[in-house]
Amino acid sequence: MEAVGSGSVLERLGRARVVPVVVVDDAEQGLGVAEALEGGGLPVAEVTFRTSGARDAIEAITADHPGMLVGAGTVVNPRQVDEAVAAGASFLVSPGLSESVVRAAREAGVPILPGVATASDIMAALELGVTTVKLFPAGVVGGPGAIKALSAPFGQVTFVPTGGVTAANLPDYLALSSVLAVGGSWMVDKELVVAGDFAEITRRTAQAVAIATGAGPRG
Repeated sequence: MEAVGSGSVLERLGRARVVPVVVVDDAEQGLGVAEALEGGGLPVAEVTFRTSGARDAIEAITADHPGMLVGAGTVVNPRQVDEAVAAGASFLVSPGLSESVVRAAREAGVPILPGVATASDIMAALELGVTTVKLFPAGVVGGPGAIKALSAPFGQVTFVPTGGVTAANLPDYLALSSVLAVGGSWMVDKELVVAGDFAEITRRTAQAVAIATGAGPRG
């Protein structure tokens, strides 16, 4: 079974269709990105734990933007699970599949999207009761074609492909019924964040929302 409360979170991700993968250095950058994303019509963010300021950013965003769905990405150990949940993360994303990380997330009552790249990874995820996974790195492991192939034997699995996703190939992913949402960083490019070009982040976000709205087939 998925973690308690995962249904509502996964439903929100499914409605958003696009999950911005955000890398920020501090709370100030996080708040700027959050405002830009909301301005573009996408109140969702996966703040990666790649920087020392990630926890502060998650705390600040959840406090100042209570209507925003905020998750923590690049979670690779149980300690980070605890830190992310304490900061207010509503969901967790991992680049790979770790039993200890999945179990820690379940104990914390927060849904996690573990990374998979092979059929064996998916089987391991299913053994842990996880049916929504992150295909990573999606572009390297075969893109939409890989999802189609993996969906044949694993019809109960839904995917959030991440890695190599752009505005150009976004429709190809979203056209697949087994794709819940797509993770991407093109609209929140790190260079834009550092430069404080939040207007461009808003523009790219609005473009992504428009593409997702016109794409199928999830309703």
